[in-house]
Amino acid sequence: MSDLHEALRENVRSLGESLGRTISGQRGDGFLDRLEQIRKLAKNARGADDAARDSLLQVLHNLSDDEVLPVARAFTQFLNLANIAEEHHRVRRRLEITDVCTPDSLCSLFARLHQRGFDAKTVASTLSEMQVDLVLTAHPTEVNRRTLIQKYDGVADCLRGLDQGESSEQRLNELISQIWHTDEIRQQRPTPVEEAKWGFAVIENSLWKAIPEFLKRLDAQLDETLGERLPLEASPVRFASWMGGDRDGNPNVTAKVTEEVLLLSRWMAADLYFRDVDALRSELSMVKANDELRRRIGVDCAEPYREMLGQVRSRLANTKAWIHAKLKGDPLPDTPVYHCSEELLEPLMLCHKSLTDCGMGIIAKGALEDIIRRIACFGTSLVKLDIRQSSDRHAQVFEELSQFYGLGSYNGWSEEGRQNFLLKELQSRRPLFPRNWDPSAEVQEVLDTCKVVAQAERNNLGSYVISMASQPSDVLAVILLLRDMGIGHNMRVVPLFETLDDLDNARDCIAALLDVDWYKQYTEGHQEVMIGYSDSSKDAGQLAAAWGQFKAQEGLTALCKERGVHLTLFHGRGGTVGRGGGPSHTAILAQPPGSVDRSLRVTEQGEMIRFKFGIPEIAVRNLELYAGAVLEATLDPSPGPEETWRQQMEHMAQQGLASYRDVVRHDSQFVPYFRAATPEQELAKLPLGSRPAKRRQDGGVESLRAIPWIFAWTQIRLMLPAWLGSDTALGEAVKGGQAPLLRTMYKDWPFFRSYVNMLEMVLAKSDPRIAAYYDQQLVSEELGVLGSSLRGRLQKTVDLVNEIKQQDELLVDHPIIRQSIDVRNPYIDPLHFLQAELLNRDRTQPDQRLEQALMVTMAGISAGMRNTG
Repeated sequence: MSDLHEALRENVRSLGESLGRTISGQRGDGFLDRLEQIRKLAKNARGADDAARDSLLQVLHNLSDDEVLPVARAFTQFLNLANIAEEHHRVRRRLEITDVCTPDSLCSLFARLHQRGFDAKTVASTLSEMQVDLVLTAHPTEVNRRTLIQKYDGVADCLRGLDQGESSEQRLNELISQIWHTDEIRQQRPTPVEEAKWGFAVIENSLWKAIPEFLKRLDAQLDETLGERLPLEASPVRFASWMGGDRDGNPNVTAKVTEEVLLLSRWMAADLYFRDVDALRSELSMVKANDELRRRIGVDCAEPYREMLGQVRSRLANTKAWIHAKLKGDPLPDTPVYHCSEELLEPLMLCHKSLTDCGMGIIAKGALEDIIRRIACFGTSLVKLDIRQSSDRHAQVFEELSQFYGLGSYNGWSEEGRQNFLLKELQSRRPLFPRNWDPSAEVQEVLDTCKVVAQAERNNLGSYVISMASQPSDVLAVILLLRDMGIGHNMRVVPLFETLDDLDNARDCIAALLDVDWYKQYTEGHQEVMIGYSDSSKDAGQLAAAWGQFKAQEGLTALCKERGVHLTLFHGRGGTVGRGGGPSHTAILAQPPGSVDRSLRVTEQGEMIRFKFGIPEIAVRNLELYAGAVLEATLDPSPGPEETWRQQMEHMAQQGLASYRDVVRHDSQFVPYFRAATPEQELAKLPLGSRPAKRRQDGGVESLRAIPWIFAWTQIRLMLPAWLGSDTALGEAVKGGQAPLLRTMYKDWPFFRSYVNMLEMVLAKSDPRIAAYYDQQLVSEELGVLGSSLRGRLQKTVDLVNEIKQQDELLVDHPIIRQSIDVRNPYIDPLHFLQAELLNRDRTQPDQRLEQALMVTMAGISAGMRNTG
């Protein structure tokens, strides 16, 4: 392992030297010396050297407007290159243990479950039946441009080549030079279609290779450990997407965009399969085939597999041409195309069976099985597209319609009145919408979206998610709209419970829905519910939100079990603790017992998609972690909390909620302080994603999306959303003599342990001294009192976590994470100090050069922190 760490240090050093040579070549040795001076001063300042800190601040303050941008770019790109080296190091470590059954590997889990009394067939059948959907979202936290991501991938390829003895130095230096001479910041926001294409690129460049490798490893470990096999058509993990379907508060996602993304997704899948089948056809030159394959071909030929695959290839080409014509609005060709997985799978399974029957099983297990495994995961649509829209947009449709019919105001009716109206219309045979009705543009867009969804292939669609859902009528309204537009199947319509009040009401809402006989029949025995992490945390603080989420899941699980309905929980997690982030497998195992029952959906967003799935070897590892955690949580969940733990948690959640809201909602200085101390206002200029930073441009913090809310606090290292409220709740518990109880809860309750560990991780990335410098530069003396108070509370939270875990400093049991943070700090610190300087300059004398440098500091801090929002 020491050799691996030495290799990591060598990679970081060589990448840094290459970047230095590039910078020196453009700006001269004097500028490079200035950068090295800044780095050394930052490193010494980390060691509590006040003189070094003062010198560092003076050097940064003396930078001219022409110098700040290249300085910011230099430190930003070094951090990006350090990230690449670290990811490559993770791959090396992973490859070292490929054939070893480690304690956290699937083979160990299979053996452990067998020892606990689960027979081999139960484990294998549960694994085969599992449906874990990883939902790729376009939430704007990926600050890097796609063109730079491709160059970073090229750098990673060079590092792999160097490990294998290849001569990659020249290419490596060329790529780093390209990176330096490329703008970090997009000139324009990406469109929703461009976001979707970025998601497709992650699949093409990494997951397309990772999925068959993951499934083959799963099958092999199942066979070696338990003597069972994973069916070729089974894929416990699949992918869905919100890119091009999430229109909640994003006016750029229109019905036309959704239709285009649905078609592009199918085209991309057909193109990838076409390439695979074309390559496989060149390999399968064998002449021996069984009678079934020869009958299916229908002609006598010397090379039956090539003939069969040639037919598949032709139909895939037809599919691409048909989709292309539809995208262009041209007449559709009258040729056979693939509409579903079964059509594509059937001829390939015939080839597989024939090869096996004819003694060529080793050939069947090669590239042919890889294609079959990919079809099991990706189908013919690559990803299933979810639709998301706010409940008030659906209500607006019926408000305008009820006014047109002279029925009064739909929005003014009681919930019972709305349900009666919707159920009556759902069972009516006449059309809902009159021919001479002229709805508003907003309503027409909702109707157009429902029409696109209704006309889409069933296999292309995931769920229809309703944000800000709180009543059964919110769900029934969507079903009625889809039905009236002619949808041919019962699409999953999923309420998203986001605020704390909505979470508390979730069980009653679903109970009222399942009380409706018509609706329960519609569900066909399967109810999906989405749990919101981002907005509930922003609404109530992390501690109260986490407990509210836990209780909502408990209530929903018990309810659906009573009603004989299978529940799938959809977790709207983000990359940061403030948005439900943290290690996925520990989060799954910390859920209430029974809430993970063979199925789970979870969002993967922004830069976390690239970190988790951008490199095939790392993607395989994360897929194994998801599959293993869901299997274990299904068969052998942890017991629920003891009553004393529950009471303690309820008490702390109430204290945390009151403490959090006292500051965020009730302190008149909070919003002015937030806007002065953080780059929240300037963040809107950073062209991250296709959607606006606010739901309403005239609103305050309550209208700010959860991502920029957390992004802004992360930039100044105060990390307020992750700990505010917890300081009071944990502090009162410890003060009241409950520290031993908290330690027992940490040791024996996965939920509380996961909460404390995630809190510890984010606290380790916080830095009161950095936050204080932002105050010093940007905040008035009056508002600075609040800032000082918050920093004191942050330090108190650190002390409390250390007391609960009985340690002297954070991350004692996670030295690799601690080292990673410590190594990056000397490169992030100058960006923080520079950002505060730039904010000060830009707010007094706005300048385009300063704005560009400011945005680069945001990107650099994001790269150094490894998660943003």
